[in-house]
Amino acid sequence: MSIFFGLLSALAWGGGDFFGGLASRKIGAYRAVFYGELLGLILLFIAVGFAGEALPAPGNLLLAGVAGAIGSVGLLILYQAVRSGQMSIVMPVSALLAAALPVAVGAFLQGLPAPTKLAGFALALLAVWLVAQEDEEKTHLKRLSDLRLPLLAGLCFGTYFIIMHQASATAVVWPMVASRSGGAIIILVFMLAFRQDFRIGRGTPWGLIGLNAVLDVGGNAFYILSSQVGRLDVSAVLSSLYPGATVLLAWLVLKEKINRVQWTGIAAALAAIALLSI
Repeated sequence: MSIFFGLLSALAWGGGDFFGGLASRKIGAYRAVFYGELLGLILLFIAVGFAGEALPAPGNLLLAGVAGAIGSVGLLILYQAVRSGQMSIVMPVSALLAAALPVAVGAFLQGLPAPTKLAGFALALLAVWLVAQEDEEKTHLKRLSDLRLPLLAGLCFGTYFIIMHQASATAVVWPMVASRSGGAIIILVFMLAFRQDFRIGRGTPWGLIGLNAVLDVGGNAFYILSSQVGRLDVSAVLSSLYPGATVLLAWLVLKEKINRVQWTGIAAALAAIALLSI
């Protein structure tokens, strides 16, 4: 079940990134993220009424809020890195560290997994790197300093995985409410500090923003469920395969080309899933 939920998390997060990316082309990345956060928060408050969960301990809610804030900081850093560097370096480096950090922490807290799972981790990390490559002709690094922002973003995302695993041990929806609240606050502070435009016009793609919100909430829920019934490292690595879903959707819907490096990454991801399932 942990593997099943982890894969659903990757599919949902990848779909959310796809629709969020389409929305950001129309209204800008920061507004798309901000309104996606707000819509997701509304959905979660509705879900609270149906879930019937007991309110977790204040410490767990605080941890979840911190996790959401750190994740949003990572997102802002990632956007800045994409603006100032090569996306073919920025995306895979951040995604790789986000997956590798929970593996290291999981090995420390829960011990080393079986050799087949270690091989699965190695293949999955390779898959994350390869699938995130957008241009196989431009994967070289110009300056070592170009890695600074992607590494910081990946550190934030990996830290989110670890903290949310701890914060959501006894509940699913309430930790997500706290996490998304922390993330929304960070985005709001950023937009106010840098005088970002909040205005929405008649052409605002609410359908795309809504799909992004629903799928992002779903991705978080499936990650939490995966980490509740299984190991942190397995859940985080499988959830980190989300770039594959984004790439496949772009191929199917937008008819974008998948290059040879990305196809190799998709094959590596399938092999990794098979090894992790043993």
